[in-house]
Amino acid sequence: MRMTPAEIKAYLKRIGIADVQPPTLDYLTQLHRAHVSTISWQTIDIVAGRPTPIDLHECVRLMLSNRSGYCFHLNGAFGVLLHSLGYRVFWHRAGVQPPGQEPRINSFHLGLTVSLTNEQQQAQRYIIDVGLGDMPYEPLPLQIGTYEQGPLRYQVVNSDVAEGGWRLVHDPNASFVGVDYDPDELENLEEFKPKHEFYSRSPESPWMKLLLVRHRHATGSNELRGCIWTRRDSKAIEKTELRTKTQWLEVLGDVFQEHLVSYSQLEREELWKRVWTYHEEWKKANMK
Repeated sequence: MRMTPAEIKAYLKRIGIADVQPPTLDYLTQLHRAHVSTISWQTIDIVAGRPTPIDLHECVRLMLSNRSGYCFHLNGAFGVLLHSLGYRVFWHRAGVQPPGQEPRINSFHLGLTVSLTNEQQQAQRYIIDVGLGDMPYEPLPLQIGTYEQGPLRYQVVNSDVAEGGWRLVHDPNASFVGVDYDPDELENLEEFKPKHEFYSRSPESPWMKLLLVRHRHATGSNELRGCIWTRRDSKAIEKTELRTKTQWLEVLGDVFQEHLVSYSQLEREELWKRVWTYHEEWKKANMK
């Protein structure tokens, strides 16, 4: 899929990029920073009971409608944008490792890489990921090493669960341990649709009762977990409980740029009630 010039212009405007440039590493870095700073990762629509499909046209439509989504939507749409701008983009099966679990590649995460030619006319791959909750702020070279971005440190190592694959090791204080990527290149997102169906509709999905919104910026990150807003920078981690609908909607809009533009006033009220109920249940469970 390729976007039209008008769609490219609208997408770039959404993330605050003024013009189209040749497909260089500098421009890729600029696009990546702008995307993760402007468009949050979120489970809002899943919690609200109105999940969005993950076909590429729908992913792009979300971005052009001032909405967002989670990994399939975000990496899906960003991959289309990069492809339309002239980058060589590749899809990969991937799997996120939560704390206490083993590394795996289960297609519950959509991975991206981009191939660029350097000044020596050698191809160099970069890990692109605008679809992780507390994602990297910039592209990471697909090269063994340690990379610091703001208060977070990442490592790229060989994967132990995919021959020829790679692993992104997250910061020790992050929400997950790492991500493993399969080196095989996929032609479409068909393999991920059953996973999206599980994540967005199954009672067993971890996102059905957990409203989670996250985004990165140059010096740290923000997270809204239910009604707990967490701000992180190089000096401290600060948590605030949002106890009113007004507070909660203000943080959603002002901090995460999630203005719920497609939600009616009644739907916003119902969403707030649902999230507050889950928050109260969470507090009771953690007080035992």
